[in-house]
Amino acid sequence: MNSGKSIEILKVAHNYKEQGKPILLMTSSLDTRSGVGTVASRIGIAEQAIAINDQMNVFDYVDQLPEKPFCVLIDEAQFLTKKNVYDFARVVDVLNVPVMAFGLKNDFRNELFEGSKYLLLLADKIEEIKTICWYCSKKATMVIRTIDGKPVYEGEQLQIGGNETYIPVCRKHYFNPEINK
Repeated sequence: MNSGKSIEILKVAHNYKEQGKPILLMTSSLDTRSGVGTVASRIGIAEQAIAINDQMNVFDYVDQLPEKPFCVLIDEAQFLTKKNVYDFARVVDVLNVPVMAFGLKNDFRNELFEGSKYLLLLADKIEEIKTICWYCSKKATMVIRTIDGKPVYEGEQLQIGGNETYIPVCRKHYFNPEINK
């Protein structure tokens, strides 16, 4: 959370387009904060994308495009299914189209998301986009879900939200959010 993943994906998309290279921008259909199929950054930049759902065969979708993209860019990749991730691996291996996926690794319970688990297993390269802890200057590696400002460590994995619901934190403040620095 708050690391600039969406702005980064929009920047990459812009750079490809500026060079006249077609890209395929995709995002999870689960994230509806800015509307289904929208990649949006908190700083106000947004772009329409293809919404991925559980039933979508993304390999077939990419394979049947009239123009082969130079790159597939995926936002909210943590919400992908195992099948989606394996389909994207086939896009890379069979269609020779690079795929860049941006998303969270772990949820507020400190468990891997399904999409993240399989991306960690299959990805050729993993790069971390860093942000800082809400409470101190350390690197945030976890996220706390809050309800009325209080940390919550149990509940359904999927609850779409932003700063009003989730806080990026370091390990120390994940386990002890009340401790000052």
